Amino acid sequence: MPADWYRVDERNARVTLTVHVQPNARATEVSGLHGDALKIRVAAPAVDNKANAVLLDFLRSTLGVTAGMIAIRHGVRGRHKIIEISSAEPALRARIARLVPPASAG
Repeated sequence: MPADWYRVDERNARVTLTVHVQPNARATEVSGLHGDALKIRVAAPAVDNKANAVLLDFLRSTLGVTAGMIAIRHGVRGRHKIIEISSAEPALRARIARLVPPASAG
C-alpha cells in the first residue's frame, strides 16, 4: 500500500510524489519524511530554478526515469512540491517505496 507521500493512478499510468525540498544542503539526498511529504535535501540554492533542476535530476537518476517522464506539477516556487511521473509500472513503484526505509516511514 502506498505511503501518504506518494499516490499511484493506475488508470492514467502515473505516480505523484509529495516532496518537501530543503535547498542549500551539502549533498542532494532523501532525508526521511516531513509530515505527509518526502523530504529531499538539495545541494543547490533556491534561485533561478537551480534547486528544481537538481531535484528533478536527482529523482530521474534515482528512480530510473527519463526527463520526459517527470515534472513538477505544483509548487515550482515553494518548498512543498507535487511531482508527477508518467509511469505506474511495478518496478518504478518498488524504487519509490525504497526511498524511505521502513523504520523512517512509520
